[in-house]
Amino acid sequence: MRGTTMMLLLLVGVFACFGAVMVVEAEDPYRYFTWTVTYGTISPLGKPQQGILINGQFPGPRLDCVTNDNLIINVINKIDEPFLLTWNGIKNRKTIWQDGVLGSNCPILPGHNFTYHLQVKDQIGTFMYFPSLQMHKASGGYGGINMYTRPKIPLPFAEPSGDFHLLIGDWYKTGHKALQNTLDYGKKLAFPDGLIINGMQNGIELQGDPGKTYMIRLSNAGLSTSINFRIQGHKMRLVEMEGSHTVQEWYDSLDIHVGQSLAVLITLNQKAKDYYIIASSRFTIPVLTSTGFLNYSNSKEKASGAKPIGPTTHIHWSLKQARSFRWNLTASAARPNPQGAYHYGSVKPTRILHLANSEVKINGKLRYAINGMSYVNPDTPLKLADYFDIPGVFDLKTFKNKTEAGPAKLGTPVVGLWLHDYVEIIFNNNENTIQSWHLSGTDGWVVGYGPKKWTAAQRKFYNLVDAATRYTIQVYPKSWTAILVPFDNKGMWNLRSAIWPRRYLGQELYLRVWNEEKSPFTEYEIPANAIFCGKARGKHI
Repeated sequence: MRGTTMMLLLLVGVFACFGAVMVVEAEDPYRYFTWTVTYGTISPLGKPQQGILINGQFPGPRLDCVTNDNLIINVINKIDEPFLLTWNGIKNRKTIWQDGVLGSNCPILPGHNFTYHLQVKDQIGTFMYFPSLQMHKASGGYGGINMYTRPKIPLPFAEPSGDFHLLIGDWYKTGHKALQNTLDYGKKLAFPDGLIINGMQNGIELQGDPGKTYMIRLSNAGLSTSINFRIQGHKMRLVEMEGSHTVQEWYDSLDIHVGQSLAVLITLNQKAKDYYIIASSRFTIPVLTSTGFLNYSNSKEKASGAKPIGPTTHIHWSLKQARSFRWNLTASAARPNPQGAYHYGSVKPTRILHLANSEVKINGKLRYAINGMSYVNPDTPLKLADYFDIPGVFDLKTFKNKTEAGPAKLGTPVVGLWLHDYVEIIFNNNENTIQSWHLSGTDGWVVGYGPKKWTAAQRKFYNLVDAATRYTIQVYPKSWTAILVPFDNKGMWNLRSAIWPRRYLGQELYLRVWNEEKSPFTEYEIPANAIFCGKARGKHI
């Protein structure tokens, strides 16, 4: 009898273990999309011009997904130039091959296709996608990404009654090819012709029912202009910023810098009528404006009264607001554990990077640089060169971690980091214009902003408790911004200016996050459909 009991217990244990394995190995949901990229006539500012469309749409289709979904997106290129899409803020954990920039991917040639496999692993929030090559972004090809939490993970707010995603940005009446030509001749672009919201200069409408609360997601999809957003008669409750829940403060208006995204809640608790929605440019003279409308479903009265006035060139106002953004330490993120479970402020950095942007002249032409080096894309993607050990494409000794002024030069700077390095990055901006930086593959805690030049004494003012995490970071004129970044995602990741003319003319570099282990636990194999080009042409997996 005792032996029988032991055998039964053993069998129960085996089946329990087998069941556990089955749960672990069960795949997350798959969502399939086919996107065809074409030219088409659009009129964002009232003048017909050639735009880049996805499935005939501008902006492109909104990508709705849930944490850990597998997104299979077949992109068919039917324009006359090579093309790539990048997924702004999507970390692509362990699979740099899906990032969609020239450092990791060969372009999709005209008449060809490439199927992206994105697993939106352990992320929630507001993101966007856009073309990463040339100045394509100036002609469209962009859209929003809404990443929802899994049902079993609680939200730190009541489920909203609706969800809108507004893609706001500056716009030119001339297309990307004309803008490229201007930059190629070594000239700066003219002032933008206007601002648009979801492809329209004026007239965008959002509608909701009285008494209900709605989420509005905001993404700055423009080329170079910071935006302020506000709604007449309504306060906005900030709840999420670039993939993290925030402390829920109320704002009359919010700055969104180039490449950034955030989400707010608004409650329709005012008189039943229509209200103005205003987006206006920041730090520019003149001020560009786009106007839309928030419509109560029972409204019989058009918007009236004074349109809400926003800040214009006030830097201190924006800096003060940025410092008010804080991480919600008790909220769950993509996992049930609290966001504040990782005490980022108590971890000692293993590396410090000092980065300084500059406007330079090289061979008589306008360029932009980081630490005196202006980036040039090699014919072979850096990641392919790394994978196949192809010499002569990049050299880890090229990058100089010095911000002192000196003669600028062309190059392909790549910073070598070890997997799980914890890095303090200090962005120094000695110019009179605002900067915006995007870091792919990960995000970091924005621990400090300050005027003039950064010094070590500034560390005592860092927020080491509840700083917000971001993947796109603004640096104010003649100022610095400091972030702490856990590089726990192996790959060749792009650190670039989100201000697209600056990126086009060289203000970017790559971060090689590496360890010697070859294992799917740290990095997945190159996909079977990878495109090979440059010195990797003819290589086999």
